[in-house]
Order: sequence, then structure tokens, then C-alpha cells
Amino acid sequence: MNTPLRLGVVMDPIGHIKYAKDSTLAMLLAAQARGFELAYMEQGDLSLRDGRAFGRIRPLHVSADPVSWYALGEPKVEPLSNLDCILMRKDPPFDTEYIYTTYILERAEAEGVLIANRPQGLRDMNEKVFTAWFPQCCAPTLITRDMADMEAFLREHGKIVCKPLHGMGGRSIFVVERNDKNMNVIFETLTDYGQRFAIVQRYLPEIVESGDSRVLLIDGEPVPYALARIPTASDNRGNLAAGAKGVGRPLNDRDRWLAGQIGPTLSARGMIFVGLDVIGGYVTEINVTSPTGIRELDKQFGLNIGDMLIQAIERKLRKA
Repeated sequence: MNTPLRLGVVMDPIGHIKYAKDSTLAMLLAAQARGFELAYMEQGDLSLRDGRAFGRIRPLHVSADPVSWYALGEPKVEPLSNLDCILMRKDPPFDTEYIYTTYILERAEAEGVLIANRPQGLRDMNEKVFTAWFPQCCAPTLITRDMADMEAFLREHGKIVCKPLHGMGGRSIFVVERNDKNMNVIFETLTDYGQRFAIVQRYLPEIVESGDSRVLLIDGEPVPYALARIPTASDNRGNLAAGAKGVGRPLNDRDRWLAGQIGPTLSARGMIFVGLDVIGGYVTEINVTSPTGIRELDKQFGLNIGDMLIQAIERKLRKA
């Protein structure tokens, strides 16, 4: 009998996830259904010893049960090289501890473990800054510390979106219009009085009706449906965490063009599961850390996106 493949996951505490919405759980359910043996780790379970990566690993069994969706076995410290693949699904913040985690995972990668997504890519591809590699796909965008430059950008475009480079889930996102008396304090807050870079983008009014669409890429290829996140009437943010409503829709020609422009580069750099945020036909972010949206699309269209991802991982493991 063949020994089952072992798939590890590095994630936030599994007992605290939202069962109905968690994309990592969808991936784990799919991997288990395809015969993988699951291995659970949190960030604090990882270590380096004499150049080798180790983990305090607990066997994991998952269930499609909203009351009791997981069971963990006893922990055992072992080399990460004992695993065939590791899903890096730790949510941001993308802080120094996150970077240290990618170093540990990169040592496991050097010993032959497939890491999804690749640690170097997680470090290199800031989800807002990396859009600069694809300017043909993006609305006018400025990344700067200079508050005067931000004000000039606002005068040019009349209405802009301002964000920190490290945020997630709609945190600290501001929409600013010309002559807004809060303009200076917003720029000061985001840049820490010119000490930090921030990003400003031309406001895209399509978000009100069409939402902020999440286009999922699996090894560079788009899932055929996108999740449009429609802001509430009292909010500008198209983030589910900020109360936006998730409405699935088929991909359009522009979505597929964007995926064709960006997907091959991401695939070549080891980014197996990525989410493009698209407003009005423009990419505003390229999410590589822990993209979500699987459960909503699965439910609305009868998909199994987790299984699509695990099949892509199996193909890569066969080629290794």
C-alpha cells in the first residue's frame, strides 16, 4: 500500500475560525478527501535548528460539521521535510514575525517540501505594491511618503482611496474628495507625518453597484466565477470583514484578460493560490498571503475550489 502524502498547514488557531466562511478549512477538507494525511501547525510551532526547519506537528482530522469541524492528535516535533506540502495560511498582519516564518518555511522548501504559497513570493509581493508590476491592469496609483504629492494626486483625480501598505480586511481605508477638511489628518495618519509609505488610488465609482470582485487564481488559471463584494449603503469598503455582501458572478472578458496578464507571472514564481481584487475592470490588490472567497463561491455555484487547488498541488508533487 502506498504511504499517504502528508499535507501540513500553518494557520491561525483552527478552533477560532468561522466554519461557514473559512477558505483554509475548505482546502483541508478537500485534501483529506483526496487521501492526504493532515498535519497542523501554528506560527509558534515552527523552529530552526542548525539550519533545519522543524515543527511541533499535530495530526489533524477535519469534518464538514459546523459544530465540531476538527480533531487534533498529540503533538510531535519533527523535521518539516517529513511533509510533502505545506499550506502557508497564516493571516496578516504581514509583520516581522510573518517574515521570520517565511525564512523557516524556505529552509523546508530547500529540503524538497512544496510550500503554497512560496515563501520568497510572500516576502516579495506586497499585496498593494506588487500591482506596480502590472500597470496596464491598474487605475492611476501613487505610492509615496510625501503628503504634498498625495494632495496633488487628489487635485488631479478629484476623489481617491487612501490605504496603508500593510492593512487587510478593510482596515484604515479612507475615501477622500477634493476640499475634504479631513484630508491633511488622513495623510498624516497614513504616512505617520511622512515617515511611512502609503498608497493612493483613483476612486472607482463602480464599487457602489458592482462591488470589489475577488478573482481567484489557481496556479495562474482563474476560477470561472468571481465573488463581488458589495459595500453596505453606509460604507465605502468592499470587504466581507467590513460588512460587504458577497455576490458571485461569472468572469467577464476583462477578468480573463487581467488573469492572463498576471497569472503566468504568479505561477512561475510559485504563487499557487492568489486573489485579484478588481473594481471597475482594474486590479487594486494582488492577495498572496491567505486569499479567501472559496466557501461563498462553492455555495453559490456548486463548486469545490478547494479540490481544484489540491489537484493543482498534486500535479506539482508528481512533477517534483
